[in-house]
Amino acid sequence: MRATVDRNDIDRIIYSDHSDPFSVLGMHKHDKGMVVRAFLPRARTVYVVDYYNPGKKYPMEMIHEDGFYEVEMEDRDNFFEYQLDITDYFDNHWITHDPYSFLPVLTDYDLYLFNKGDNRHIYEKLGAHPMIINNVQGIYFAVWAPCARRVSVVGDFNQWDGRENPMRSLGSSGVWEIFIPGIAEGTIYKFEIKAQNGDILKKADPYAFYSELRPNNASIVYNIDKYQWNDEKWMKERKNINYLERPVAIYEVHMGSWMRTSQDENGFLSYKDAADKLVSYVKEMGYTHVEFLPLSEHPYDGSWGYQVTGYYAVTPRYGKPEDFMYLVDTCHQNNIGVIMDWVPAHFPRDEHGLRRFDGSALYEHEDPRQGEHPDWGTMIFNYGRNEVKNFLISNAFFWFEKYHIDGLRVDAVASMLYLDYGKHDGHWVPNRYGGRENIEAIEFLRDLNSAVYQQYPGILMIAEESTAWPLVSKPPYIGGLGFGMKWNMGWMNDFLRYMSMDSVYRKYHHNLITFSLMYAFSENFILPLSHDEVVHGKCSMLSKMPGDYWQKFAGLRVAYGYQYAHPGKKLLFMGGEFGQFIEWKYYDSLDWHLLGYEMHKKMQDYVKDLNKLYRSEKALYEVDFSFDGFEWINCDDADHSIISFIRKGKDWRDMLLFVCNFTPVVHEHYRIGAPFNLYYKEILNSDSEFYGGSNVGNCGGLHADEIPCNGRPYSLALRIPPLGMLVFKPVFEE
Repeated sequence: MRATVDRNDIDRIIYSDHSDPFSVLGMHKHDKGMVVRAFLPRARTVYVVDYYNPGKKYPMEMIHEDGFYEVEMEDRDNFFEYQLDITDYFDNHWITHDPYSFLPVLTDYDLYLFNKGDNRHIYEKLGAHPMIINNVQGIYFAVWAPCARRVSVVGDFNQWDGRENPMRSLGSSGVWEIFIPGIAEGTIYKFEIKAQNGDILKKADPYAFYSELRPNNASIVYNIDKYQWNDEKWMKERKNINYLERPVAIYEVHMGSWMRTSQDENGFLSYKDAADKLVSYVKEMGYTHVEFLPLSEHPYDGSWGYQVTGYYAVTPRYGKPEDFMYLVDTCHQNNIGVIMDWVPAHFPRDEHGLRRFDGSALYEHEDPRQGEHPDWGTMIFNYGRNEVKNFLISNAFFWFEKYHIDGLRVDAVASMLYLDYGKHDGHWVPNRYGGRENIEAIEFLRDLNSAVYQQYPGILMIAEESTAWPLVSKPPYIGGLGFGMKWNMGWMNDFLRYMSMDSVYRKYHHNLITFSLMYAFSENFILPLSHDEVVHGKCSMLSKMPGDYWQKFAGLRVAYGYQYAHPGKKLLFMGGEFGQFIEWKYYDSLDWHLLGYEMHKKMQDYVKDLNKLYRSEKALYEVDFSFDGFEWINCDDADHSIISFIRKGKDWRDMLLFVCNFTPVVHEHYRIGAPFNLYYKEILNSDSEFYGGSNVGNCGGLHADEIPCNGRPYSLALRIPPLGMLVFKPVFEE
């Protein structure tokens, strides 16, 4: 039989090199009627069956020994719905609809928005989606690979043979698609891509909602819309929250090591177990939010989640997508917000990931001076490409929309802003003005923050940005980047350096503890004591403290006290709240057994009471980002390493007075200025015996003396505990 199609087209199908297989395969009109063609390398016999008249079967003829079949039907003159009746060489038999009998699903408008960079919900279009088309169930696949010669879907359903299910290219959009009938949710798959140079690449789906557990890395078809949420009250109220004037106390958590069920490699606490144990613990401790280190799929545990290969896939290490939804839902029902670390700054080089996705530098830059982080060994996103921006902004929408996340902490923002970040001279390319600023990344961040805040009011976008870049947490219309808050890395570095030195030397470095107030209100700051500060030889928070066993705990108490008293929202990494002695280990559980020891349990109680104080006193959160909420009493007593100050709320009567002593010396009759001739109640003393202290205090409070001090008409003569913090609240008569 002579084929009805050009031999070159047959060869391109057989050798898997056709960019438009739909123009060859499937049903087509022909001079003598209708013709159906199929490429089925595993088939021994194939029939075309009239779907509405199953008795009407047309035997297909193999016109190429590799499995190219064709049948001409002279008795048909128009398109009709059909199936393929297939028997393979092992006598397996099945009947299926032909993937090449379905029309395109993506519309021109979908593609226009995607190529323009404005399809905010592109994850509903690209990727893999269970779908019913013409009453036929199957999976719809779509992927962006504009430089590919050919793209196929491969999986167990076709024995990972890239010749069997080549996709159609949708014109100049760079998007490829196919609907494969007869397969269902749970199908394991990848995209097999033939690059322009002939290389064959097997890539995980960039838009996959789920994936295999490492070391496997294929994508899994998953329906993430089946979970029934129960957080309507939280989501409704969230829209009206202004976190700038609310308490924000964040408990930072690495899911793989907060608590483990065993020492096995995969002895992780599941999302469902965390919904019970972690949520109840966070609630008991009084935190307002839990922040997870990245939970997007990542191949290497030691990256802690910061080298992402599956931006839309929650990692299967701890359970299924609906299990994580249940964890978020449970948090919300217990009035706990959920923040997730998010990594749009870079991605790893793993072969199944985004790097050279279609054989070209698709998501990254072609020039390694622009496209690679030499220190991290990772790739830098090309923020100037619309489809890449769309991928990332849509991903942010995805986590807010599908998982009800309340905030994203954007990692490594500094590396995005500067073209020479971590690079030597000659190894980076200046911008079009000759500068070091990454103009495309700046525009991306502004677009990102504007878009998500408009769509999801009440959420938090938090920048981890370690330089003096101005206006990070200010709106784009005044030249800012548009984040809601920014980590105060300067405060963190100065503070930890100060607290880590022996107290005898602190008086020579007094500025380290006071300088942060020079810029405290230039941004909407969060004060972070994060995971990065308790790894790689930096010691745990408790071990950073100098002195003997008692002094370490006392020093940590005054350190945390100052963090909570200082303007700015709060963040503490897990384990710090009960005085973990050893550094954090991502592969092991926190040392929960330490709570069996008195000092560790009392430290935990102290942090719990700090959170309680923080949430109950408006002076600590209402005016966090203005000088109106802060006033020094005495910041100059370097010789004694003592500072004192006032925090104020919107109502000046909500004020609190703080005194912090950073040496292990008791001071009797230490006088500080006071604003009113009132009784000042001592509402917290970090040296209380309840917290493991020596119980040096002021008998619950004292009345001001009419003795001027520190530029004020009244003063308090205090008994200052060693390495202690005192908190006083003036008592106004009703």
